Amino acid sequence: MTEDLSKKCLVIPDGKGYDIKMFNIPIKYTNFLDYVLIPNGLIKDRTQKLAVDILGSLDNCKQLVVLCVLKGGYKFCSELVDSMERHICSCEINMSIKVEFIRLKSYQNTESTGDVEVIGLSDLSVLSGKHILIVEDIIDTGKTMTYALKLLENYSPAKVQCASLLLKRTPKSCGYIPDYLGFTVEERFIVGYGIDYNEYFRDLPHIAVINDEGIKQFEEVGQ
Repeated sequence: MTEDLSKKCLVIPDGKGYDIKMFNIPIKYTNFLDYVLIPNGLIKDRTQKLAVDILGSLDNCKQLVVLCVLKGGYKFCSELVDSMERHICSCEINMSIKVEFIRLKSYQNTESTGDVEVIGLSDLSVLSGKHILIVEDIIDTGKTMTYALKLLENYSPAKVQCASLLLKRTPKSCGYIPDYLGFTVEERFIVGYGIDYNEYFRDLPHIAVINDEGIKQFEEVGQ
């Protein structure tokens, strides 16, 4: 990652977090978290700014098609779309937002080049000429999103962009950075705000780092 991320998002330093005792954490998770990485209020404030930035970049757009990547992206997408719609209304912008829900399924061949299937839209040709915003919870290596964007470009959209709440700082990254980014975070096991571990922690209102005991506990529950 050669781009200066501090000019694009909030950079959360490695190992820096908040004591979970300072937050309202569901009791079922209190013993299984190292610390809160990003509090709920900060997530919402940052999302509101992203909404304004996204709308400001759209020229001559009457309808924005939002592709929400399930499952993890649903909370971020809901907050982002709500923020955009409030801004559209208050600023009297002539634009509508249509939300579709998709899954990105990646396939790796022996050369690790990969391919991606977009599940949820039966006919991707309906995206032709549309302004598209893919909304994701977290970008890890970036390979899946890179392939997905190339796939969607084949259907001649007017514009394709990606908004992600999180980007992991990892040596495994292919170098992809989304157009709109909330935070960049360390390479730790992150949960909360829609991001799960074996379908647990999605209901945690904050983004937090799960501890070793939590990984073991919910790995056993998930089996």
